[in-house]
Order: sequence, then structure tokens, then C-alpha cells
Amino acid sequence: MRKPIIAGNWKMHKTVSQSVSFVEELSGLIGGADKVETVICPPFTALYAVRDLAKGKIQYGAQNMHWQEQGAFTGEVSPVMLKDVGCKYVIIGHSERRQYFAETDATVNNKLKAAFVHDIIPIMCVGETLEQREKGDTEAVVEEQVRKGLLDLTAEQVGAMVIAYEPIWAIGTGRTASSDDANAVCAFIRRTIAQVIGSQAAENVRIQYGGSVKPDNIRELMNKSDIDGALVGGASLEAASFVKLIKY
Repeated sequence: MRKPIIAGNWKMHKTVSQSVSFVEELSGLIGGADKVETVICPPFTALYAVRDLAKGKIQYGAQNMHWQEQGAFTGEVSPVMLKDVGCKYVIIGHSERRQYFAETDATVNNKLKAAFVHDIIPIMCVGETLEQREKGDTEAVVEEQVRKGLLDLTAEQVGAMVIAYEPIWAIGTGRTASSDDANAVCAFIRRTIAQVIGSQAAENVRIQYGGSVKPDNIRELMNKSDIDGALVGGASLEAASFVKLIKY
């Protein structure tokens, strides 16, 4: 049985003090929500500050990382650094990283491998643009991202990670894929993994949907067969809103 995972990607929001206040508030609201794994992904500057607050029912992770352990990579953060501040998760290959910072399937693959070396669970993002969707290329685009991203990973590694299907046209736009469409792509991802890696990995891997997820659509999405959680942007920035997703 795959445990649902609701992860909040704060992107470039919240100072250290705001991050601390958020976690303190969420801790008071979350109560006994232990049937769902809750993850927050603050900016790098706040990771150390939340490490002693995000315990028990709240896990935390980073929004990106380099694949090298150290070196002359100005402005980058290594997996060693993330492990040092206690990160359990790291988001890899978000569409904004691909679009604005030249992230490729090859760099995603490098980062996934590095995450596993350092015992950090990756959340790999895949998804198509509106133009690709309108051309009917959704499955072709997503399959290529999955195949290239997971290249040379073991079945055990793939089964332990998280994949987030985030249609780019639905991120931050207020537009959401219908629950049927979202589930169809998540199911396609699972079938692709079964073909490439094996049926056990496909059964074990948790697949999230992301893209304008809100309290009023979370239940419908989570009722679908192949959606195991959500990667949430804007709705994760307010504790009162985020806890409604956790307690769907």
C-alpha cells in the first residue's frame, strides 16, 4: 500500500522567520494526520532553521541540488550540504528549473543518482507544455522524461522515489488538469516504469499530481487510482490552506 505524500514547494517565498512561523503553525494544526506523509520544501536559507521544528509528522526537503559533492560551482548546493541539514527529500527537474535554468533530462539523471548516493529521496518532476498537449504529444514528452531521467537506476531506487506529474500549463495558472486526465497520465507513467524498470518498481513508486492543487480539488484527485499525492505550490504557502490538503 503506497502512503500518500503531500509536498509543499515554497519556491522563492518566505524568509527564515516566516518559515519558522509557518512550521510552528502547521505543527499545531496538523494533529493526528499520520495516514499522509507531509513534506515542506523551503528555500535553502530556511532549511537549517526548520530542522528542529519539522519533526515527526512533518518532513522537509530542498527544491534543487547539484550532483557533485563539492567544487567550483558558484551558487550551487550539494547533496552533502542537504544531508548535513537533515533533508529527507529533494525536488529534482521542476519545470521552472528546466525552463529558466537549463535543466535537462541528463542533469536530472545525474542529480537522481547523487541523491540516492546520499540517502535523500528524490521527487522527480515531469510534464508537458500547453503546446505539446494541444499537439497530442503529452505521452511522448512524459515518456522521454521518465526514461531518460531514470536511466541506469535500479528497481529498488525507482520504487523508493517519488515522481510528480506537473503539466506546465497548469502550474501557477489556476488551470488544473481534470482528475481523469491527471490520473491517465500518472497511470501512463506507472506503465512506462513497469516496461523500463519492472512491475515491482511501478507498483511501489509514488506518483504525485501537481498544478494548481487546492483544497477544493484535492479529494477528487486523491480518489483516483494512480495519484498518490500532490506537489503543491501556492496553496502550500499558508498553513491553514496546506493543512486542508493534508487532511483531505
